[in-house]
Amino acid sequence: MSDTSTLDKAKLWLSETFDKETRNKVQTLIDSESPDLEDSFYRELEFGTGGMRGIMGVGTNRLNKYTLGQATQGLANYLHQQFSGEEIKVAIAYDVRHNSKEFGKVVADVLTANGIKVLLFKDHRPTPELSFTVRDKKCNAGIVLTASHNPPEYNGYKVYWNDGAQIVPPDDENIIREVYSTKFENIKFDGNDDLIEWIGEDQDDVYVDACMENSLYQNVGRDNLNIVFTSIHGTTYTTVPKALKKAGFTKVDLVQEQMIPSGNFPTVSSPNPEEPAALSMAMDLAEITNADIVIGTDPDGDRLGIAVRNLEGEIQLLNGNQCNTILTYYILDQWKKAGKITDKEFIGSTIVTSDIFFDVAEKFGVDCKVGLTGFKWIGKMIRDFEGQEKFICGGEESFGFMTGDFVRDKDSCGSILTACEIAAWCKANGTTVYQYMIDIYKEVGFYYEGLINVVRKGRSGAEEIQEMMKNFRENPPKEIAGSPVEEVKDFKEQTCFVVSKNEKKVMDDIPKSNVLIYYTQDGTKVCVRPSGTEPKIKFYVSVKDSIASEQDFVEKLPKLEEKINKVKQDLNL
Repeated sequence: MSDTSTLDKAKLWLSETFDKETRNKVQTLIDSESPDLEDSFYRELEFGTGGMRGIMGVGTNRLNKYTLGQATQGLANYLHQQFSGEEIKVAIAYDVRHNSKEFGKVVADVLTANGIKVLLFKDHRPTPELSFTVRDKKCNAGIVLTASHNPPEYNGYKVYWNDGAQIVPPDDENIIREVYSTKFENIKFDGNDDLIEWIGEDQDDVYVDACMENSLYQNVGRDNLNIVFTSIHGTTYTTVPKALKKAGFTKVDLVQEQMIPSGNFPTVSSPNPEEPAALSMAMDLAEITNADIVIGTDPDGDRLGIAVRNLEGEIQLLNGNQCNTILTYYILDQWKKAGKITDKEFIGSTIVTSDIFFDVAEKFGVDCKVGLTGFKWIGKMIRDFEGQEKFICGGEESFGFMTGDFVRDKDSCGSILTACEIAAWCKANGTTVYQYMIDIYKEVGFYYEGLINVVRKGRSGAEEIQEMMKNFRENPPKEIAGSPVEEVKDFKEQTCFVVSKNEKKVMDDIPKSNVLIYYTQDGTKVCVRPSGTEPKIKFYVSVKDSIASEQDFVEKLPKLEEKINKVKQDLNL
């Protein structure tokens, strides 16, 4: 049985403020003494600094008409404060998840009921196209209904500002304040369809053209590259095949079963291109078609997974850092050859991403700016330095990358075009993407990464994750994988402790966040952070060495893998 306060919260949802269907569902939870009652009502679904994500259902800790309505009413109030006297426009997109289309209309109705014009996509569209559209159509804000690569029972709500990037301080905190001060009975649900402008394929064409303009550099061997692509039941069926065809990649095989949009994601256990299993059907097809490159995207089309043939000729999924290293190095090389690097350019990365990007940036004479986890911080970099420094590209380890600043969020479509261009160029020159990656490691250092996810669900899981972070903060490891810990960075306390000097420095150039990073004397990096969107605590491990040849790579790769396993053991993971 749930505790009294949870039961009292649930009973509030039996009032006339809520529709009959919602009241009936809540009453059933109460009458059956369902354990779901506790999780549905023990807290408010957090509207975080980018929006919210959660399991769909009735209750304050669930995504539904009322929690979405509250978020949107709060946003509408803030928009009226910020753009008083103007015609306010908001673009809305949604992915393939259950209820996404219906939620999209609920959100549109709340906005139009508040006198705000809405540009609403007629059907599923990728998140980066929404980001692009906000700027292209000069909107004041954007909203996308998505839970990215979470399981099917999840959905979510992300807010973008007028620069096309996700909301950051101070707008995020101000919107959160408005959301939490909005009572359910004050939500305006009776929309005005006259204020809705429907958008669709015409906007796809504008977006695809922008992807091509910002992501392609040289037309070499595009008609001789064998590509396998899968949208993993997600939104990119609307854009990526069209973009590849328009760019001249003629040999493209689609995983037809996975090009059917579905919120059940029926052919995969998880629609996450970070996991090799999500691309297994595409890899099987690649063996039949003798593909050079396999690409898959997550449901809302911002992340991409890339698999290429390794030194043994087998299709192998690259990790996010490897993908971004290849893309970044190639793009900077093209910029340098074109004489476009002038000491006023930068690339963007995040604190949990590989430090190889500092080395790559240094090689090409550009700056590497680093922010907290999440592409909104790269979007903020672009805005902060607009007119002073030119953003070239940016990425984070969780399979996200963006080429140019026409989209202000990670963008699979533009990144796919660049990746395919690299693969075509390599093939035309008698090499492979994998060998190109090894050549980069010879130049700037061989970095290798591992990610460990510790899942802890529900209320007790959240408490356990908090306790783990507290323990790592108060009792940092003295040695990891045989090397003494030399630096402890605590982004919550904004301090950097240098062990050998017994010296603590202030780090206030990056906002506070519950993240810890340990650096050892031999360059091993371990980052610990609770996930902001899933019931997980994540451990990002990076180890490094130097190589002079392909043979060096072959010999040292297992040693770095072994070192990552040693890190896991030392941290009791």
